[in-house]
Amino acid sequence: MIIFEDVFIPRELVFLDGEFEFASTLVERFTCYHRRSYVCKTGVGDVLIGAAATVADYNGVESASHVRDKLVEMTHLNETIYGAGIAASHQGIAMKSGAYLPDEMLANVCKHHVTKLPYEIGRLAQDLAGGLMATLPSERELRHETIGPMVEKYLKGRLEVATEDRIRVLRLVENMTLGRNAVGYLTESMHGAGSPQAQRIQIARSMQLNFKKELAKSLAVLRPLPAPTS
Repeated sequence: MIIFEDVFIPRELVFLDGEFEFASTLVERFTCYHRRSYVCKTGVGDVLIGAAATVADYNGVESASHVRDKLVEMTHLNETIYGAGIAASHQGIAMKSGAYLPDEMLANVCKHHVTKLPYEIGRLAQDLAGGLMATLPSERELRHETIGPMVEKYLKGRLEVATEDRIRVLRLVENMTLGRNAVGYLTESMHGAGSPQAQRIQIARSMQLNFKKELAKSLAVLRPLPAPTS
């Protein structure tokens, strides 16, 4: 929470001074930049995909068809977010000031994907990690003089992979999908830059439905509707 009280703002940093008719436009343009910027979530997604793939390697199941298919799906979802964010920038328009404004529709589509797809990427990562991710003993047990050797023995995956390394990568998946980092990757993905309905409102405003209907009517050679009678 940020509370402003008795704040001095230098004149050169005042954007609006009583010009309330532009308040909505200012917010909408700001959200274009903000929602387009959520392409950053794909960097986190890349790490999670890598962690899930590493878990599969350490479990010795990296060649299983369903494992490969889940990694492909995770990548497909992650790149969908990336593509929308990059497209919003690429189709930006130059303003009179010289600044570029991202494509409003694609910026909102990018953020709307972010409210959904990271959750599915996280679900697939948990699927690949398995239940051990949530039931791992702590580092204290791993370092324990008596319990440690049993942890080493019974949590062993592939022979050539250290048990501790297997535990470490499982902890990473846990952190990114359930722990502290999940706040930034999942919850913030839902509500940052506006909750899903905020993007849906902007998408509805920008979807040019009448223009699209005219395209369909022209292609189907439809006759104009009769004028309404009084």
